[in-house]
Amino acid sequence: MTNPVPMTEIWRGPFLESVHHGQAVVCDDSGQIVSAWGDPDAVVLPRSSSKMIQALPLIRSGAADTFHLKSEHLALSCASHQGATIHTTPVAKWLLELGLSDDDFRCGSQTPNDMDARKALIRADKSPCQIHNNCSGKHTGFLTLNKHLKAGPDYVAPDHPVQKACLEAHEEMTGMTSPGYGIDGCSAPNHATTLHGMARAMARFAAAPEGSAEERLRTAMMLHPELVAGEGRACTNLMRAMGGKVAVKTGAEAFFIAIIPEKKMGVALKIADGATRAAECAIAAILVKLGVLDAEHLETKKYLNTPIRNWRGTQTGTMRAAPPLL
Repeated sequence: MTNPVPMTEIWRGPFLESVHHGQAVVCDDSGQIVSAWGDPDAVVLPRSSSKMIQALPLIRSGAADTFHLKSEHLALSCASHQGATIHTTPVAKWLLELGLSDDDFRCGSQTPNDMDARKALIRADKSPCQIHNNCSGKHTGFLTLNKHLKAGPDYVAPDHPVQKACLEAHEEMTGMTSPGYGIDGCSAPNHATTLHGMARAMARFAAAPEGSAEERLRTAMMLHPELVAGEGRACTNLMRAMGGKVAVKTGAEAFFIAIIPEKKMGVALKIADGATRAAECAIAAILVKLGVLDAEHLETKKYLNTPIRNWRGTQTGTMRAAPPLL
């Protein structure tokens, strides 16, 4: 990434110990840039921050209504979940209703990040399944669309009808031709765009009218923040702190987006070194700057102006937004 700017600082006592650089764009509903840090034309892979775009064909095709999907299903289709029971139980039921099983997934097995779920597997001497994969909700959405389209089983192949529909949605929402793709951790193609393109897409989600596919997905995320990520996760905590008025979504390698319906604005952010802690701090700072997140909220303080403590509980430093964000 070229021209990143300081975004998150790590202080130890009076010393600036580390600095995370990154880039971000805020767009309005016309697609124009409201604020930018770094290069808006930097090419990025939005990773899991693009899940709501990948879920658009699920609704637009008619598959969601044909299979009577509720807001919980739509939230899970956008999720990077913890593999907790609240995630795997509804995904398992959804799969069963499709007449499918864990073997139909193409996302791969993953040890759940939820400690209770992980300990339950250890006690039962069982291995994790694909349903525990943090992307299993997205993949169940893919399988739903695939069944609706009556297409072949390898739904993650770039030339498969499911992925062609995802690419079409991606290019429509970003307003640009994708320069290519990388294969994501869950084996699905992840299409590249620019930070401006991704912020433009999120602004379109923010401004979309009631009843549209975009509105249904953003509303599902805001209604069910615990399904989008999980207890203790930044996405869940920040959406709760904003009272369900803003949708936020992280992506691997320190990507983050925000959808702000009240302001009809979208945000896209990428930390150059891939540090998640820096992305969480930076997105919180931008949301505070935009007036949709209270800087004094207890959840905000987990990510912005956050005390750093050692193993004895002694405060040794602070994580804070760098001056360019302020």
